Amino acid sequence: MKIFSEMSAKDYADLGLKVGLEIHQQVLTQKKLFCRCPARQYSKEFDAEILRHMRPTLSELGEYDGTALMEYKTRKEIIYQINHKSVCTYEMDDTPPFEINDQALEIALEIALLLNYKLVDEIHIARKQYLDGSIPTGFQRTTIVGIDGWIPYKDRKINLIQLGLEEDACREVSDVGHQRVFVTDRLGMPLIEMVTGPEMHTPQEAADVANVLRYLVRSTGKVRTGIGAARQDVNVSIAGGTRIEIKGVHRIPLIPLLIYYEAMRQHALLKIRQELKKRGITNKTFQANSHDITQLVANSTWDPIRMALKRGEKVHAVNLKNFMGILSYPTQTGKVFSKEISDRVRIIACLTRLPNMLTSESTEETIESFTWNKIRKTLKTASRDSVILVWGVEEDISTAVKEIIIRAKEAITGVPGETRQAMIDGTNGFERILPGPDRMYPDTDLPPLEILPDRIENIGRNVPERIWEREKKYQKWGIPEHLWTIIAISPKATFFEELVHKYSVPPTMIARFLFEISKYWRRKGFDFEHLKDTDWHTFYSMAEKNPALLEKGKNLLEKYMQEENRLEIILESFLIDGKSKRTLESKIAEIIGQFRGKVKSENEHKYFMGLAMSTFRGFIRGEEVSRKLSEIIGKK
Repeated sequence: MKIFSEMSAKDYADLGLKVGLEIHQQVLTQKKLFCRCPARQYSKEFDAEILRHMRPTLSELGEYDGTALMEYKTRKEIIYQINHKSVCTYEMDDTPPFEINDQALEIALEIALLLNYKLVDEIHIARKQYLDGSIPTGFQRTTIVGIDGWIPYKDRKINLIQLGLEEDACREVSDVGHQRVFVTDRLGMPLIEMVTGPEMHTPQEAADVANVLRYLVRSTGKVRTGIGAARQDVNVSIAGGTRIEIKGVHRIPLIPLLIYYEAMRQHALLKIRQELKKRGITNKTFQANSHDITQLVANSTWDPIRMALKRGEKVHAVNLKNFMGILSYPTQTGKVFSKEISDRVRIIACLTRLPNMLTSESTEETIESFTWNKIRKTLKTASRDSVILVWGVEEDISTAVKEIIIRAKEAITGVPGETRQAMIDGTNGFERILPGPDRMYPDTDLPPLEILPDRIENIGRNVPERIWEREKKYQKWGIPEHLWTIIAISPKATFFEELVHKYSVPPTMIARFLFEISKYWRRKGFDFEHLKDTDWHTFYSMAEKNPALLEKGKNLLEKYMQEENRLEIILESFLIDGKSKRTLESKIAEIIGQFRGKVKSENEHKYFMGLAMSTFRGFIRGEEVSRKLSEIIGKK
């Protein structure tokens, strides 16, 4: 593949790239979704810790979900750090759930209408298994609010499969070995999930659509913003590949590079599949064997193995028949196929100390050649075989060897379905097996909830105007283009339009104060919250009668934010303080009398205008000063 910056739409079309999004967004409520604990009380402090072990449960059809079984193999010890101010016994699965938070449901329904979804007429709560420990109950309560929505994008529509309302999970503190630690302050907060169809065909299209959805939900003013308030899962596949879910992308600008590297990885895995087919390796002919080689490496000076033996760990070798060159095949920039196996070992066998394995194809520092010879002789390897060494405590080694063989064999089919973790450099790593439908089953604690037509009608009255409709309107008003989207997605958009319609003030001046100067004030530490809606009405009603106030508005409002006086007093003092319209004529006459004859007659207006404006700038509009000056010069 070409480098990222050189890839074109045609290049991605040739790959058969398809991308879909799952966007999770916290909604702005006072309480959590299924209890009455306060939402958004983040804290690192905790009053107690709870220890849990997870186990899978059967689905409605009597099947175990593959992801749940994978997590069970890790034998994780889950520790929850609990602050009594933000968590109750519901989150710990010791109390049945309350009925669904009505405020959260109203917001979800409003957003569903905004995104053109068909609303369901009955809410049914389901349980979605999560055995990674991120939810203490082992499942997440979730429901579908709308289906078959759409948003416009360029010259087409992007279909939205469904909109769900669910509870958020814990925040991970650490994950080392067999112990995973979570803090529970985010747990249970209401979260909507918007799922698109796989209809984006370049990385940039995916980022664009993510931004459109982000802008739309923010325009309601009813979702949370800031770090962690929104997360994107990116589903990627290429022709011949498999849907891969890249989890937890916190920043939309990362999406294009993540998609590029995943397309590169799948392209490489398909090349590996093709090479294995050439070698005659199939599911039936695949061969691998393992052996305990702890004694063979007892005198090794290679530090990772030497330290492992010192800790009393075992070392095993896995021989992959006819795999020479496969382990070192590049998959992503800076990564080779053996990293796919190493990730599986790290996650499932919990061998988190890196490096956790060594291959016979390694080009970096390795064990001594005579030790490799002993290992190959013991395993009875052929010249075209590849060998992987792995070390750890005995029980983990057994799991690791099995996972090495499983992942190597999966190379025969190409791209295994996985959920992968986004890395900051744009690459990704294994997180877990892609979940299937068997992870879902009905919740028996909560009854169905009917959504009546009159409720939908009432909610529909609050749905904001779509951002693309707002942008067209702002263009007609002469608002600078760089502010169109900023205003359209702002919760203050409705207030902005109210001011524009109410006062005969240029819309650009209203936009400038509310959306540009306000940013400057925040950066400079001004108490911007001191400016209430009533203050803006006061300011613009006076500016309507005295337009020159707009020139001095920044300074006047800064003065107001720093003083205790009412805004009306500050504005009036500037207008009346010896510089009102009543003094205009006498001041101009004074200037003319003092300086006339000292300048040429053709330059008089310009010269006198400069002197007059040094007095009246910010209080009387320049046009009015110029007109009065012309009158007086003409009379004299």
